[in-house]
Amino acid sequence: MSAGQTRIEELRSQVNEHLYRYHVLDDPTISDAQFDALIAELKRLEEENPELITPDSPTQRVGAPVGELFAPVRHLRPMFSLDNAASREDLETWEQRLERQLGRPPQGYVAELKIDGLAVVLTYRDGVLVTGATRGDGVTGEDITANLRTIKSVPLRLLDQSPPAVLEVRGEVYMPEAAFAELNRRQAEAGDRLFANPRNAAAGSVRQKDSGITAKRPLDIFVYAVSDARPNPFATHWDAMQALGEAGFKINPRSRRCADIQAVITTCAELERDRANLGYDADGVVIKVDSLDQQRPLGATTHHPRWAVAYKFPAQQATTVVRKIEINVGRTGALTPTALLDPVEIAGATISRATLHNADEIERLDVREGDTVIVERAGDVIPHILRVVTEKRPPEANSFAFPTTCPVCGASAFRPEGEVVSRCANSTCPARHRVVCSSRDTFPASNSGSSPLTV
Repeated sequence: MSAGQTRIEELRSQVNEHLYRYHVLDDPTISDAQFDALIAELKRLEEENPELITPDSPTQRVGAPVGELFAPVRHLRPMFSLDNAASREDLETWEQRLERQLGRPPQGYVAELKIDGLAVVLTYRDGVLVTGATRGDGVTGEDITANLRTIKSVPLRLLDQSPPAVLEVRGEVYMPEAAFAELNRRQAEAGDRLFANPRNAAAGSVRQKDSGITAKRPLDIFVYAVSDARPNPFATHWDAMQALGEAGFKINPRSRRCADIQAVITTCAELERDRANLGYDADGVVIKVDSLDQQRPLGATTHHPRWAVAYKFPAQQATTVVRKIEINVGRTGALTPTALLDPVEIAGATISRATLHNADEIERLDVREGDTVIVERAGDVIPHILRVVTEKRPPEANSFAFPTTCPVCGASAFRPEGEVVSRCANSTCPARHRVVCSSRDTFPASNSGSSPLTV
């Protein structure tokens, strides 16, 4: 076996494992950016060695295996993955390919936020919801109708007085950031496992056997496509989305109709700048050719439609290793733990430290020196650890013992009743009378300055 073939087999095994953990177990162990890098390397190697492409390669599929928890549902139309773009040059190259195939530039585009949630398919007959399913492997999903019916923004009957006899729409179930924070607070109070991020919380909530549990979770949905309509009265994707909004579906208000690719690039840059203020997680922008008459001749590969592409925002998460847990003493005497990390770049900044807040947070995460962790930096907030990848924990990693004495002056440290912060008991501690710069990380001047869309 050649070195190239060996690497291809390694990559396929890794990608399949991560697909299973992400889509079936809802328990990913690497960041989205790391997964995208694995897929990109596998695609490149297969393109260089087309004789090694096999039907069971992850590049030849569009989803993940269907789980065994729910009954299977076959979609009316296959769900494809999307090809990715990472820069303005990628977007311009994509348009050049469209122009070569159409013989002219597309008549216009629609740019929509790529919500980081759980993709679902809703099917209506004569205006009434009959089935709701997960994406599954792109052809067959899981029947989660009872759970989706609990989401108040999912219409059970369309407002349209003359609906299509059959209508299949696609959407993304998500959990707003504020609702996610409140859910994790309640989970912690109950002593239950905390969710790693809003996407996992949404996926875990929708894939419940007991729809009563789903009903208690603060879920929402944005619908983003008509995948089948019989009859189909729409001429453009934009018209279809406006009609869905009038029929009672929730449509993302930040979607934009763009006359040309330069308008698309401007819109992507604006959405990227506003990313931290959306109130929900979005990891990119999906750009679609607006005209359905132009979409049809463009067609699709075995993997993705040619008439759509996903511009991916710079990663806000990364995986790294905790080398040490350091205790800093502030001017109020508060003992604050900080994780010292192997330096890693996230969203244009080099991150080497992450706050751990207090002893309770260390215990909740069960973070230890030597652990592999997933770190997040959202906007300009201090980087923090999302979760520990316990599968990679070294055998010598011991639980962290929070100090009972001040690491600066040696005085006793106490934790006032009802508080989560431990404090130095010595009012003359040197640490309480000096100004300390606690971060050595390098941050860009602004989010827009590090954007791959910048001219």
